[in-house]
Order: sequence, then structure tokens, then C-alpha cells
Amino acid sequence: MPMPRPRSQQAFERALRAIPGGVNSPARAFGAVGGQPIFIDRGDGPFLVDIDGHRYLDYVGSWGPLILGHRHPRVVQAVEDALHKGATFGAPTELETELAELIIALVPSIEMVRMVSSGTEAAMSALRLARGFTGRDVIVKFAGCYHGHVDSLLVQAGSSATTHGVPTSPGVPRNCTADTLVLRFNDPQGLVDAFRLHGERIAGVIVEPVAGNMGLVPPSADFLTELRRQTERYGALLIYDEVMTGFRLALGGAQALFGQKPDLTVLGKIVGGGLPVGAYGGRADIMKHVMPAGPVFQAGTLSGNPLAMAAGLATLRELRDHPPYARLEELGRRLADGLREAAAHLPHHLQRVGSMWTLFFTAAPVVDYDTARLADTARFARFFWGMMDRGIYLPCSQFEAAFLSTAHSDEHIAATIDAAREVLAAEK
Repeated sequence: MPMPRPRSQQAFERALRAIPGGVNSPARAFGAVGGQPIFIDRGDGPFLVDIDGHRYLDYVGSWGPLILGHRHPRVVQAVEDALHKGATFGAPTELETELAELIIALVPSIEMVRMVSSGTEAAMSALRLARGFTGRDVIVKFAGCYHGHVDSLLVQAGSSATTHGVPTSPGVPRNCTADTLVLRFNDPQGLVDAFRLHGERIAGVIVEPVAGNMGLVPPSADFLTELRRQTERYGALLIYDEVMTGFRLALGGAQALFGQKPDLTVLGKIVGGGLPVGAYGGRADIMKHVMPAGPVFQAGTLSGNPLAMAAGLATLRELRDHPPYARLEELGRRLADGLREAAAHLPHHLQRVGSMWTLFFTAAPVVDYDTARLADTARFARFFWGMMDRGIYLPCSQFEAAFLSTAHSDEHIAATIDAAREVLAAEK
């Protein structure tokens, strides 16, 4: 039976009168699964508790940052200690340098780093820097990869792989996307063709090394190799958007997992330990073009906020001091095997890299945005609500990755698989 959630319904109706759509980010609106969003009261380890008192095993983790679970003691203590000194100063603190030094130590490709307040801001700034450093205008992105609500990246592909992007949102002028090329993810030949036509004009290529915003889609080795080969050949910058994957798939991110070395890296989520933060970093000769060291402008009143720096430091130190990656890999493998077994009678593909995963309801292998879109979203919506009513909180879209945390246990994985078996048994 569906869980009654009257207080969440009332809270949503109230929010609709004050907030566009009742939410402060579209991903929270439950539009892809129908129904209304639930309102959260608190988090505890691997669990969320809504305002109606229902408890859920959380596989969203605030969309990725909470690799240590909710209210990890080391993070809570660090934020409390920082808050006692003040919430913000608009002036440098040593915490900023400490976090920068730790990021540099953990991510081999990063020699200098600039703190900002969100992943969108970090991606926007990295693109400006790539253009300022190279003196070129064209940026390459991939259909299905999301890099925040930057005007020039809110685009869809045209009629061919090398067609300039056209805006997907009202309010984005066509001129903002005129210098954006949209290619297919996992298509090495398309990348070669694009550089053959436009290589001398391309400032940079931005990519999620593991895509998480069309559901979880791993990269092919050939694709990653060609990305590095073409950017080096034509003097363009390779930008890894590791907002999701940074410090999650390995201590050095996806680039460490795959043995890659981008020129710039965009970070967010885990780097702030659950507080709003972003960062971008890379080769020192590139980063020294950022003002005030160089001419490329970027600023932010709350950049390097001491509370966010404290939370990020505590999180990264915990990951460094007690690496959880082997354990997360084992939990992820066990969960994936169980979900595959539960869905064995249905067309499906379970895709996973480390602690990130997506169960696609489609018979076709999912390698890019076009194949992801073949998934049965109506079946996913039924699965989503069936799991919710059994106390399992999943991303409210077929096209979002789910996340494990160190707070999940073997028992939690078993309970999730049991719930999935029960829900999917009714599907034909």
C-alpha cells in the first residue's frame, strides 16, 4: 500500500505559493515519476526521515556529496568549530589554503585550484579560462552530459555530430550557444571528425568522464584515449567535469581510476562535504591566467566560505585517512548483482562504476544519450514509487545516477534487493 504523506502534501502546496514549481531545483520536483515530492525533516547515517515520520534508506545522498552519509561526526564537528569563529568574512582564511593543498595532493593533474560556490560556477569559470588561455571560442560538449545551467552549455545537438548547438531553454540567446559543438558520448570517430573540421577553433572539450546525468554511462577506453589525443594534437584543453565523480570513484577521482590527466578539472559535491561549494583547478600555467594572477576574470563574495572549507577538509581527510573505495566497490557489486537478479525477467541494464549506479529498463546497451532515451520511463516510475513505499529512496528520474555511501551496510543492501524483488515481481 502507498505510504500516506499528508504533511508533505501540505508542505508542497504551501511551497507552490512561494517558490516556482514548489522547489528550488527542478530535479526535486518528481516530474519524471509523477506525484509530489516528499519533504525531509532530517538525515541520519544512511537514512532520511520525512516530515510525516517515514524513514528511507537513502541512495541519493543529496545527489552525490554525502559519500560519508548524513551527519558524519567528523564533518559535523568541523563545521561547528568553524561556525563558532564566524560564518563568513569576505577575506582569506587558512582553511582555503589547507583545502587547496589537500586537493592538489590528492588529484595528480591539479597544480593550482580556485574555490567557488557551486559546480555550475566552477564549470562556467573553467570554460572562460579555457577560452582566455587558448584565445579560441569553440567549446565541445557531449549530448547527455550536464555541466550546470551555464547558458552556453544548455544546448541540444543539431542534425549532425558537428552541428552547432541550439538553446534548450528560453532565455538563452542563440549567440550564447553558437560556439558550442555537441557530439555523441562514447563516439571516438565523431570526435576525430569534429576536430578535423573545427580543431583550430576549439578552446576546450568538457566531459563527464563517467556520465551521471543521463543515468550512469561509463566511458569506453577508446573514447577517453581519443579525447586526450585530439585535444593535445590541436592545442585544445581537456576539461574533466568531476563534480559527481571527484573523490567518489577513487581518491583522485575518475581520472585516477582510468589513468587520465586532463588539463582542467571541475569539482563540486564531495569537495564541500555537503555544503555549497565548487572548485576548478589544473596545470599551473593555465591557472595563473585567473585574476588577480592573470587577466581572466572570476570572483565570488562567498568563495572559500569557511564553513564549506571546514566540511570539505573533514570529508577529504576522512577519505584519505580511511579509504572506503574497496568496501564501496564490494557493496556496489553486491547490490548490482541483486538488482540484476530481481529484474532478470524484464528488459534491463544495470550499469555501475564503483559507488555510482543506474538500473535502466531497456533491452539495448546504454552507451550514450540516444540509447539512454530508449529506457522505459513509465516502468521506472512504477519501480521508483514501489521502492519509496518500501522505504528505499532512489533518484526520482531514470536519467540520474544513484549513490552508495560508507554508511550503507550489508544488511541495507540485502533489504534493498528484497524490496526490488517484491516491486519488480509485479512487472511483466
